[in-house]
Amino acid sequence: MHKKAYLLLEDGFLIEGIAIGKIGTSGGEICFNTGMTGYQEIYTDPSYYGQIIVNTTAHIGNYGALDEEQESDKPKIAGLVVNDFAQEFSRKSGKESLQQYLERTGVVGISNVDTRMLVRYIRSKGAMNAIISSELSPEQLKEEIKKVPSMEGLELSSKVTTREAYFVGDPNASIKVAVLDLGIKKSIIENLASRGCYCKVFPAKTSFDEMAAWEPDGYFISNGPGDPSTMGYAINTVKKAVETKPVFGICLGHQLLALSNDISTYKMHHGHRGLNHPVKNILTGRGEMTSQNHGFAVSEKDIANNPNVEVTHVHLNDNTIMGIRVKGKNAFSVQYHPEASPGPHDSRYLFDQFLDMIRAEVRDRQKVTN
Repeated sequence: MHKKAYLLLEDGFLIEGIAIGKIGTSGGEICFNTGMTGYQEIYTDPSYYGQIIVNTTAHIGNYGALDEEQESDKPKIAGLVVNDFAQEFSRKSGKESLQQYLERTGVVGISNVDTRMLVRYIRSKGAMNAIISSELSPEQLKEEIKKVPSMEGLELSSKVTTREAYFVGDPNASIKVAVLDLGIKKSIIENLASRGCYCKVFPAKTSFDEMAAWEPDGYFISNGPGDPSTMGYAINTVKKAVETKPVFGICLGHQLLALSNDISTYKMHHGHRGLNHPVKNILTGRGEMTSQNHGFAVSEKDIANNPNVEVTHVHLNDNTIMGIRVKGKNAFSVQYHPEASPGPHDSRYLFDQFLDMIRAEVRDRQKVTN
C-alpha cells in the first residue's frame, strides 16, 4: 500500500502525493531541472546541497541506479519531487532500483505530483523554500518550514568539501593543477586527469599559501552550493591565485572570480538547471548547448563598468553572463558545466583551453630561466 506524502511551499501552496525514498521529513529551496536523463548525476552533484529537486521529465527511475554514475559519495539533495516514479528498472547494468538507492542513502521524496504544473508555478513565483514529509500533517509542516534557512546569505561549500587533501591523476604528469574543492563533481577532476594533469584537491578553506606551497602550474576553482557573496575566504584565495598562475573557474568558481574583481552577484528568480541551455561564445561566435546548475549570477551592470574584466559568453535565453576573463591575466571562468556529465559535450574544449594556457606560461617561464 502506498504511503501518503505532502509537499508544502513556503507561500502555503500544498500538494499531496505518494512517498518515495526514505520515510521522513526534509526541507530546502525548491528548484527544477529540465534534463531528460542523468538523474543520479543530478542528485549527487554537491552544488544541489540544501535544495529539493523537481525533475521535469515525467518518468524517473526507469533505468535504476549505478554507483559509477555518482558525482560524489552520495546524494546531496535535500529532497526529490517527481511525477511518475518507476519502482522497477530495465537497464541491465543497473545495480538497484532508484527506490532502493534513495532509501539506502536517506533521501526523502514525493511522487505522483503534477510536475509540469509545479514547474510553471515556480517559474511564476520564483524559487522558494519547501518541505516534504511522509510522516507529518500539513498543519505540522507549516511550523516546520519556518525552520528551513533561506539560500540567500547561506555558506554551504564548507559542508560538502573534502576534509583532507587528496591526489588524482599520474604523479609523473607534466602539469600540476591545484583544485579548490567547493563542492566539486567527480567528472570535473576526471576531465583534468584524463588530459594529463596531476591534481591535488584541497578543502574549501585552504589558504592560498598552502596551495601555492605545492608549486602547481595552475589553479582550478570548482562548482559548489550556496551564496558566493558569503565566501570571503575563497574570494581572497582566488584574488591571490590570479596574480600568480593560470586560473579556471566553473559555476561557483566563476562567481568567485567575478567577486575577486569587485563584481557583485545576485540571486536569480528561479535559476538555470538542465542540459539544454544555449550559450554564445562571443569570442568565436559559436553557439553551445550547455549543462547548467546555478541560482546565482554575476552582475551585468558591474561588468559593464569594470575595465579589468571582459565578457566571453552569454546565455541566449536571458542574456545573463555565462563567461568572463580577466584582462592582462591568465584567468577565465564559465557559469555553466563543461564537464557536462551527462552531456552535452559542446564545451569540453574549455579544459583544453586551460591546459594550453598553462603550457604557454610554462614555456615562457622556461625561456626566462634559460
